Amino acid sequence: MSTQSTAQWSSRFAFIMAAVGSSVGLGNLWRFSSEAGANGGGAFIMVYLAAVFFVCVPVLLSEYLVGRSGSYANAVNSLGEVAEKSGRSPAWQIASWVGMIAGFLIVTFYCVIAGWVVKYVWLMMTDAFSGMSPDAVAQSFFDFGSSPLQVLPWFLAFALLTIWLVSRGVNKGIELAARLLMPAFFALLLALAIYSVFVGLESGATQKALKFLYVPDVNEMLTKNPDASAFSNFGSVANAALGQAFFSVGVGSAIMITYGSYIPKGVSLPNSAVIVAIMDTLVALIAGLAIFPIVFASGLSESAGPSLLFITLPNAFETMGAIGPVLGAAFFFLAFFAAITSSTSLLEPSAAFASERFNVSKRKAAWIVGALMILIGLISVFGVGLNEDKQLLTPALDAIDGFTGKVMLPTAGFLIVMFVGWRVKRSMIEEQLAGPGNGLGRAIIFLTRWVAPIFVGIVMVTSILGYIGGFLPG
Repeated sequence: MSTQSTAQWSSRFAFIMAAVGSSVGLGNLWRFSSEAGANGGGAFIMVYLAAVFFVCVPVLLSEYLVGRSGSYANAVNSLGEVAEKSGRSPAWQIASWVGMIAGFLIVTFYCVIAGWVVKYVWLMMTDAFSGMSPDAVAQSFFDFGSSPLQVLPWFLAFALLTIWLVSRGVNKGIELAARLLMPAFFALLLALAIYSVFVGLESGATQKALKFLYVPDVNEMLTKNPDASAFSNFGSVANAALGQAFFSVGVGSAIMITYGSYIPKGVSLPNSAVIVAIMDTLVALIAGLAIFPIVFASGLSESAGPSLLFITLPNAFETMGAIGPVLGAAFFFLAFFAAITSSTSLLEPSAAFASERFNVSKRKAAWIVGALMILIGLISVFGVGLNEDKQLLTPALDAIDGFTGKVMLPTAGFLIVMFVGWRVKRSMIEEQLAGPGNGLGRAIIFLTRWVAPIFVGIVMVTSILGYIGGFLPG
């Protein structure tokens, strides 16, 4: 017999901080920037904003609605209970299964990358890159990342901190971390953005960054690939924007179903979904202001991808003289705050499931599931190497990332939006939407039924086909 969930966020502010902390992660600090850089800057962001509010908000509201409609903290039982009350097949639970397993697999390698971040806090604080050439900075990262014994202690430290926070429960663990770290995160990010903007004014880097980020160049978007048609180019950018929005807001991994189960009845779900989406988007845009003036001022690539965090930015900080190490340490502290609030949210659904399914305490469940997380994470720690050019290869990490991101998350998101839009009883939806934000809620439910399934379905199909295509010859 499962234990009914009684945990709740202590306040609306606590819930918003936890939900935003879950959405805001390392991807906001480098994946958004690299995707914008590779897909036309402002034009990409224009499509991205439409994707967030017309596609991701409906999925987000759907997950909150399922979580609060059920009497369980774990996403699998919650969705099963809502299906039963709606007279639908329990097979719809597959959406939560896929999302929960995806989130668990993601956190196994997320802790590895976060371990790199913690290491770089120390490197920046000790000015370890002083006097090093750009190539030497890059090779330093490659050598560190390819050495399991060097990465292992940082991975374990971050993983154990994640487990400990989840084991403390909703209010003393995840909520406490979010309430303390997210305001500090916002303050530090804003300070870095202001500094970056003012420093880049004299060289013109700030003006270049502002134009790049906020002035849509539709022509550049439509001619990105000169060998393709305008329609094909737009489709490529739109798909990238949809995928990034899906990734950034954090839907599809069962997190928000579990978080939804902790939302008090008096809190408006539609308002909360919109606030979380707005705050997550603001973080991504402000992070762009913090990063791009530095990148442009240093003459570095705006589409450097993951290497932006561990190679491009350390090189940029190294050119800033005495203030460089201070700014570098502040930036990596920022990345750490983003990482820990995301990792706890990724582990929470699995811990809640284990606690309720096997009727054990949350503390015990967190440590058991966390131990399994560490064991699987060791595959990513040790599954590394260097190529012929002595650059880092992470085949194990890339394999898990590719399968979860391109197959599992889009599939879970598509199933949940179809379930809420077309299978859940209207009376249950009306009950959850009653009160403040009712009109907004009705508008989002309309999008949930008629708009989101189309575009989430496009993300799902194209992502899966792209994933399969990666294994085909030629």
